Amino acid sequence: MGMAMFGLGISPSAKAGADPVRDAREAENLGFDFVSCSDHPSGASPTYEVWTMLTWVAAATSRIRLATRVLGVPYRSPAMVAKMAESLHRLSGGRLILGLGGGYSDEEFRGFGLGVPTAREKVDGMVDAIHIIRGLWSETSFTYQGTRYGTQDAEMSPKPDTPIPIWLGTYGKRALAATGRLADGWIPSLGFAPPAEAVAMRARILEAAAEAGRSPEDVACVYNVSFLIGAQDADSDTVSGSAAVVAERLLELQALGFTSMNFMPAGPDPRAQAAALAQEVLPALRANAA
Repeated sequence: MGMAMFGLGISPSAKAGADPVRDAREAENLGFDFVSCSDHPSGASPTYEVWTMLTWVAAATSRIRLATRVLGVPYRSPAMVAKMAESLHRLSGGRLILGLGGGYSDEEFRGFGLGVPTAREKVDGMVDAIHIIRGLWSETSFTYQGTRYGTQDAEMSPKPDTPIPIWLGTYGKRALAATGRLADGWIPSLGFAPPAEAVAMRARILEAAAEAGRSPEDVACVYNVSFLIGAQDADSDTVSGSAAVVAERLLELQALGFTSMNFMPAGPDPRAQAAALAQEVLPALRANAA
């Protein structure tokens, strides 16, 4: 995971005309390294369930990698996620990036009858999930007792043939420390962690990584960025302007240590935005990362 990776967020929308497979195929043809999608099963707006959708996308593509951005741990038993991940990774030819998070939306947890974990419990659950998932991927028989989740003599076969990276979407102090200790990548959103804050968070992660005997290269830093090319977006969370301005801004973010990025197209035409980014901006970012 040392190399720079540039991904495109695809919408889980299931409205008429929405076509995630088309969007992913276009992203693959445009040269993006991965597609990503968020995990919000509850809500009034029509959406697909992320894992089912990414499986369908995997079957229709051949090279592009698939990332959950990020899977809310409380929705699915961690041991089951270990199994799901191995299957999707195997069936897709080793293309999965498993993004995990403690869980964002209390409303959704309540709605789906999952109870509402505290902030501390969310982090504890995420840490348990990583231990369980990695344990099942590597140990013949795995027993683990965390504060939120556990396994008892769990056997899971087959094991992944190639590593499945685990990326975490985290912001709080304890969650960032866990990211530095345990994760293969960190994927914060510019909207929740503006550059100055993100740099301080990244420093905390690298400090925790060093304490755990890891090197900074062990944790890919992936910035999740909304963008709009060819227009000015009033939203300060969106990088916008001409292609040259957007490229310059993204190069600045790269210089802060975010060697990889996930791009979320803003505006009414996400497909045109994705094409403009791939053709007019990505070459500069790739050259800079090389």
